[in-house]
Amino acid sequence: MKTKLLASFLILSMGNILIQCTNNPSDSENSPQTKTNDFLVDSLATPQTVALFCNLQTLTKDKFLFGHQETTAYGVGWVNDGFGNRSDVKDVCGDFPAVYGWDIGNIGHTTNLDGVPFSQIKLLMKQAFSRGGVNTISIHLDNPVTDGNAWDVSTAVARILPDSSHHKSFVKTLVLIAEFLKDLKTEDGTFVPVILRPFHEHNGDWFWWGRGPASEQEFIALWQFTVDYFKNEKNVHNVLYAISPDRSRVIQPADPGEYLYGYPGNNYVDIIGLDNYFDLGSHWNQAPVQEQMQSLIKSLETVVRLAEERNKISALTETGLDKLQIADWWTNRLLAGINANEFTRGIAYALVWRNANTGHFHAPYPGQASAADFVTFYNDSITVFESDLPEMYKTDSE
Repeated sequence: MKTKLLASFLILSMGNILIQCTNNPSDSENSPQTKTNDFLVDSLATPQTVALFCNLQTLTKDKFLFGHQETTAYGVGWVNDGFGNRSDVKDVCGDFPAVYGWDIGNIGHTTNLDGVPFSQIKLLMKQAFSRGGVNTISIHLDNPVTDGNAWDVSTAVARILPDSSHHKSFVKTLVLIAEFLKDLKTEDGTFVPVILRPFHEHNGDWFWWGRGPASEQEFIALWQFTVDYFKNEKNVHNVLYAISPDRSRVIQPADPGEYLYGYPGNNYVDIIGLDNYFDLGSHWNQAPVQEQMQSLIKSLETVVRLAEERNKISALTETGLDKLQIADWWTNRLLAGINANEFTRGIAYALVWRNANTGHFHAPYPGQASAADFVTFYNDSITVFESDLPEMYKTDSE
């Protein structure tokens, strides 16, 4: 187990701006109208949510948090009973990820689209928080017009915006999501901070909210309405908002303009992310390894610079290699890309996708070909797992 990091996050240097990350001791979740900050999307964010942003920003200097999707819900050959004590990642390296990914697609039903009961997701998220981990949520939301799944690209966005035919039914779905987020509370009433990543990979054409099924202006209007509704109408104040374009639809990885397609404005984004499987061995990319690595590095540099210029956090919000056929993928692909230079090391966290079964997994399990390399990855000084985390939900002022 690696040495735990020390937290010293009173003042953060973000670009050319100094942000004072302090919380008034009188601020609490029971006083939702108290302003807690002037740099997040939500000026009324809970003190723990503000602290999470500040501490993540500090960690971007020379380390990154490792994350895994639905890691304590199930793994290769097992399904958890809700106790949250197991993870394929932990089985291999002896430690939980620092970041826990979840999905609340299929909201309103008993289970999410991966078959995990929503009641269990809430429990596991609270357990991750109690151990000091970071929770992030994506939403593979069903098409609100056709009731098809997220991949049903029938026209929807234009019909769910305010004053449109399906707006009221869409708002009912937002109410369910808001209720889920507000139900993430500990026994003492503390809200669990969440990195919310709605409408991800919006520059691709495979989701109903994406490029093609929706225009850029329609997407921006959808994002802005959703964020405003959560924080202004439903009083959801335990959220950081992450946007995540997909690398496979970026033609020039060093061109910042390509990553800003559909960007809803600095007042609507806390984290500028990137979903990048494309440069890390995906079968969709037939370029030589060296060329892929160069593109990976350029894409990370660009996203980090975009975030720093806007006083945001940058993240590799989704990545991985399905079935991990490359035995040294962890050290010679993912770690090598992030550790390439001072800019690439600015990524705050990298999350790999889920472990469904032997035909679909993105983290190693005991005996898997990349397991030994993953342990080397785990032991590297710039990777942060759960036992490495400082106190993420407090600042020095508390």
